[in-house]
Amino acid sequence: MFQLTVTPASALADEPVHIQATGLPPLQMVTLIATMKDDKGNLYRSRAFYRANEAGELDLKRDPAVGGHYMGVHPMGLLWSLKPERPFDRLIKRNVMNTPTWITLDLYDSVYIHKVGEAQPKASQVLQRWFSSPDLQRVPIREGRIRGALFLPPGEGPFPGLLDLFGGIGGLVEYRASLLAVRGFAVLALAYFAYDDLPKQLEEVDLEYFEEAANLLLAHPKVQKPGIGVISVSKGAEIGLAMACYLKQVAATVCINGANAIHEFPLRYRDLVITPIPSFPERMQVNAAGAVRIRHFKGDPRDERNQHSVLPVEKARGPILFVVGEADECFNSKEYAEQALDQLRRHGKSSGRMLSYPGAGHLIEPGAGGGDQQQQKRIRQGYG
Repeated sequence: MFQLTVTPASALADEPVHIQATGLPPLQMVTLIATMKDDKGNLYRSRAFYRANEAGELDLKRDPAVGGHYMGVHPMGLLWSLKPERPFDRLIKRNVMNTPTWITLDLYDSVYIHKVGEAQPKASQVLQRWFSSPDLQRVPIREGRIRGALFLPPGEGPFPGLLDLFGGIGGLVEYRASLLAVRGFAVLALAYFAYDDLPKQLEEVDLEYFEEAANLLLAHPKVQKPGIGVISVSKGAEIGLAMACYLKQVAATVCINGANAIHEFPLRYRDLVITPIPSFPERMQVNAAGAVRIRHFKGDPRDERNQHSVLPVEKARGPILFVVGEADECFNSKEYAEQALDQLRRHGKSSGRMLSYPGAGHLIEPGAGGGDQQQQKRIRQGYG
């Protein structure tokens, strides 16, 4: 009898699970399909083809996919390869506290490539992917100008404090903050536009807003003194790097696929104004599917005319970890990170590191796919 098992069937969204099938005919070709819906009901699906061994067993930790959405040995492939039914949908978990993401795995006894629902699976299994734990505390933040959500682990602490910044999506994004809080961090997911009474569009970066947020976090009795960390992605990573350069409260920084200079909007901090590097809309590329490639949209920080916009990373008080996807089509993120690391070296500093992932795109983050567990561990543990 066909049997499909997932262990554990309920886990955090960034934890690996073990997928196995037994009771298959020897050397049988099978199809595994993963299906899930996000909080808005949008559908995501992945598919992979496998061959059972001579004992009629399949183990995704051991056996390679021979086709489908990926090939080779990928224990979590069915989860990280989930694709939206509607092109360009972004998978975002909005309600991180009360409900998991439900993912259904179906096993078919052939290379099944037709429309899902036309045949009945031989075995199915449902797994839950959580973004919080029952004892985690979420505190809405609306103090002064600051808008966000603070996630606190159970206990008195003090816990290391983190400020969590996302990018051009705007609004309040909480799923990374909640997962980091489960791991023992006090995390403030910070909104800075397109949320509550904040500006609907980002027109300039007021670094004093982020300084106020850092001070608010440090003032909490459960947050460890004297400094905080910043974890940031995309436009948020540009801001995070600026915080590392100018704010004494920042003790360590993770920049995921960001820039090493100010782009698009000016940055203001007290009497300092950094004008952005010019952009070139004519360099944008759109493929036949409608995907926009803006990798070369931004001006080059190495251009002598743009030196005034390059962030002084040598002034950072703590270590900086650059995480880059080598297939990032939004930013020249690996090159930006290399420029920042070279700038640190020229000033006699060895406080920067880079993690580079071939084939990874602009968004490197936890989610329904679980991701690279070692990558997440390195990002969490930090900087050496």
